[in-house]
Amino acid sequence: MKITFLGTGTSQGVPVIGCRCEVCMSLDSKDNRLRCSVLIEYNDRAVVIDTGPDFRQQMLKYKVSRLDAVLFTHEHKDHVAGLDDVRAFNFIMKRHMDVYLTDAVEAAIRREFSYIFSDFKYPGIPLLNLHRIENQPFELFGETIQPIQVMHYQMPVLGFRVGDFAYITDANSISETELQKLKGVKFLVLNALRREPHISHFNLNEAIDLIQEVAPEKGFLTHLSHQMGLHEKVSIELPSNVEIAYDGLTISL
Repeated sequence: MKITFLGTGTSQGVPVIGCRCEVCMSLDSKDNRLRCSVLIEYNDRAVVIDTGPDFRQQMLKYKVSRLDAVLFTHEHKDHVAGLDDVRAFNFIMKRHMDVYLTDAVEAAIRREFSYIFSDFKYPGIPLLNLHRIENQPFELFGETIQPIQVMHYQMPVLGFRVGDFAYITDANSISETELQKLKGVKFLVLNALRREPHISHFNLNEAIDLIQEVAPEKGFLTHLSHQMGLHEKVSIELPSNVEIAYDGLTISL
């Protein structure tokens, strides 16, 4: 299994329009982040978690030539806005795109992309096979996908565990029941928005504490805002088993 971080930033990520802070002006590529998403490749298949506004740019940047399915964590625009561009993979792969999503996400995309679901199928619109999911395991291309329900302030959001890899973004609390689903995971990806507390995201210390509680071999921080500070400076403060993820980082299982 190969995991590629397509984006590790937020809507307050890098670069921020008009901002002249050290992160937004940094020449270090690790400080230049697209919106949060990962590509998971296994069993000769490719799955993306979330299609944010930068989805098309990410597919081009990382030369993604096939995509078999999309998993959605939640319905916020910075995680769904690029859905229209799956149409390119409809053309390449000559089939509908399988999309796995909750009721809430489906309602949002039916509202935001109403033309996809109209009675008249305009030529060239994205072609989707929607698969409704809840907080229950399901099989996808020979692997069990284990949803992990987290809370994004008052919004339920799904993280996903695939084998020994777990990906959680847009969370500020996880119940003990859901934490049990992370037991024994080797790689845990967790959101860490900034150093200061935030109403709907883990901050740096909260994310580190949770990673240490789960005790994976390695924890990766994602969904980072420019308020976090420079990659190089923050990295030297982290425990040995925690890293800041960056766009283009790949890990293998």
